[in-house]
Amino acid sequence: MLAKAFLISALAYFLYYLTTHVTDYWPSPIIVEQPRDNEIWKTRKDEVREVFHQSWVDYVKNGWGKDVYHPVSQTAENMGQNPLGWIIVDSLDTLHLMNMSEELKHAGDWIEHELNYDFDYEVNVFETTIRMLGGFLSAFHLTKDNLYLDKAVDLADRLIGGFESNTGIPYASVNLKTGKGVRSHVDMGSSSTAEVATLQLEFKYLSQLTGNSIYWRKVENIMAVLDSNHPTDGLVPIYIQPETGLYWGKLIRLGSRGDSYYEYLIKQYLQTNETVYKEMYDEAIQGVKKHLVRKSNPSRLTFIGELPNGINGEFSNKMDHLVCFLGGTLAVGATSGLTINEARQSDFWNPEREYQFSLGKELAYTCYKMYHDVSATGLAPEIVVFNTDKKVQRDFYIKPADTHNLQRPETVESLFYMFKITGDPMYREWGYEIFKNFVKHTSVTSGGRNNDVRYSCLQDVTATTPNYKDDLESFWFAETLKYLYLLFDDDVAEQWDLKKVVFNTEAHPFPRFDQNLKFKTGWERLKHTSPTSS
Repeated sequence: MLAKAFLISALAYFLYYLTTHVTDYWPSPIIVEQPRDNEIWKTRKDEVREVFHQSWVDYVKNGWGKDVYHPVSQTAENMGQNPLGWIIVDSLDTLHLMNMSEELKHAGDWIEHELNYDFDYEVNVFETTIRMLGGFLSAFHLTKDNLYLDKAVDLADRLIGGFESNTGIPYASVNLKTGKGVRSHVDMGSSSTAEVATLQLEFKYLSQLTGNSIYWRKVENIMAVLDSNHPTDGLVPIYIQPETGLYWGKLIRLGSRGDSYYEYLIKQYLQTNETVYKEMYDEAIQGVKKHLVRKSNPSRLTFIGELPNGINGEFSNKMDHLVCFLGGTLAVGATSGLTINEARQSDFWNPEREYQFSLGKELAYTCYKMYHDVSATGLAPEIVVFNTDKKVQRDFYIKPADTHNLQRPETVESLFYMFKITGDPMYREWGYEIFKNFVKHTSVTSGGRNNDVRYSCLQDVTATTPNYKDDLESFWFAETLKYLYLLFDDDVAEQWDLKKVVFNTEAHPFPRFDQNLKFKTGWERLKHTSPTSS
């Protein structure tokens, strides 16, 4: 079915290209029946839906209700003694988006009758917030079914205990039964900076829905504590101590444990129009420009490096695939969700926004090349190291420990933003190329219990034969396939419109509070009075 759809869409696109470019070569146009562009992309959107459906059917048959699923062996288990709904809740809004009404009802029935968070188990505050709380809230946003709002309130009231440190900086984990926060067992008990700063969209939306200010005040306090450290040029170390509120260590990066701190600065502004976060974001992007942006050799690809020992330390050319969120974030931050033409004609447009948008375009291209230039599979590895040595004619290399691919969403997320903002079909073509390589190299078509087609993470993107990792991350459903579907969708509903919504870091859409904001910023930025690390 996928092969037939590919041939049809390829032929249609060839005819479209011929008819729209023929005047470049002949003085008089040749009349050829021109397929409608939206028919091409509707076909490709349907291909994404079919892949989602194949994955979902396999999970329902062989792992239903379980938090962790292994698609190669078709086995599953929960993280703790009871299910958390890790895959089901994270997928609710994608089921709605793709008009899978029966599957959505099945999921809702399971949540209503089987899912209960009242058990003695420690969960990661951040992951549970972005996936489960975010999943419930976006499902409520889309369906207005109170089941999801009730579940969100119950879960949030269990998570909020994790914020009860001396400073209000959340501990890494919390016990669902007791509500008691649990320090990290590594990194001297520090919490991840990205994790504590990536709770705000979810808890603020919950306050907006319920009128309960506690959720809003708890998460905005985190931002006040973080900012009181006065990080140099807006760049923050990736760990913070909950008991002191001081950064721990010096490592600065926009990859793991650092990434969504920067993402949520601008997204908080988009959600609530609180200008303090736009100010912090602009400072941080200036810091990125000053300290982290480099060009590769020989192709001059723009990439974002790391500072293992802080602002004054050496520069590392390492870049996580996770950093690929930044291209799309820069674009939507610069334009506020408007098209680029609309944004450039608006009163807010200025040279800084133009720079941020241009940097976003450059990073989106780099991240596409991280796929395209891996000849064996056309899929990006988890991490690459960029080359800046003029004597070496290779833009990046992959270390043996970093060859795996978890079917991550960050690159297709940025392509989605770039297309919606620019309208340039190039971003769709890049996304379709990546999608086809996911289909080709991560599909499992033999063996297993039912011999169904299913999709698995890969151990090695440089291998010419599939080397499966036998894992299925929930963000395959929640983010990667969702962003691809939206990238190819020409009939976006208002509930998904970038001018109307902001996506959390797990691709769950929440409405922007342009009017009727129930709460406002309760803190102000202070002059520098304290050290930045401990």
